[in-house]
Amino acid sequence: MTIIPFDIFQNIWTIFLLVLVRITGMFFLSPIFGRRNIPNYFKIGFCCVFSIITANSVPVPQLTYTSLTAYAVLIARELILGLMLGFISYLLFSSIYIAGQLIDMRIGFGMVSVFDPITNLQIPITADFYVIIATVMMLITDAHHLLIQAMVDSYKILPIGEAVFDGAAISQVFKLFTNVFALGFKIAAPITVSILITDISLGIISKSMPQINVFMLGMPVKIILGISIILITIGAFKGIVNVIIQGTYEEMYNFLRQAKGS
Repeated sequence: MTIIPFDIFQNIWTIFLLVLVRITGMFFLSPIFGRRNIPNYFKIGFCCVFSIITANSVPVPQLTYTSLTAYAVLIARELILGLMLGFISYLLFSSIYIAGQLIDMRIGFGMVSVFDPITNLQIPITADFYVIIATVMMLITDAHHLLIQAMVDSYKILPIGEAVFDGAAISQVFKLFTNVFALGFKIAAPITVSILITDISLGIISKSMPQINVFMLGMPVKIILGISIILITIGAFKGIVNVIIQGTYEEMYNFLRQAKGS
């Protein structure tokens, strides 16, 4: 009768738990897998199954810890790393919300918001429209598969227990905030410029013909113009979504390299 040493089960459980916390932190904040309309038991089951597969395919690290406290610190580092990866994926996706807010303020929908049960936030209706289209495009193009691939590759770039959150990794995250706002302004630029030209034209009309009520005339004009430009430029939104997807994975890989110290 073959006796399997208990240390083997202990090592397997140790690696599985470390893999599980990184994957759970990642998918908790990701824009597709972390959506609130997905039942929690589906998320838990997916993370457990994915962790079992990943734990048997990643290189087994030589972990050196002498106490339970050191092991808890190692778990916390892996959880923070997973949360940071999920935060990066969500942060670039949030540029669509910024663009929607800018568009709604220009076309006159600034006071109109809808409650999104997925994020539990009041979001502009234009942003909600863009987010739905972006989510559908990401699912059609299998972008969520790339997210899973990036999670597996993270163990090759940054093995378990080697994460170092130094100044380079933190500065990259702060720099990402600037890129998100810049991307949001670029998405809203066509409508923002068009409405600005419309406001200037209405101002000239009000000066040349004061008897015309420019305020009553301007509101429907800006709404019709804004919706028209949204419909005209919706075809180019696919390219914007591709830029967001590509940028997400590039930033995730760059963060892993920075967290490794290379």
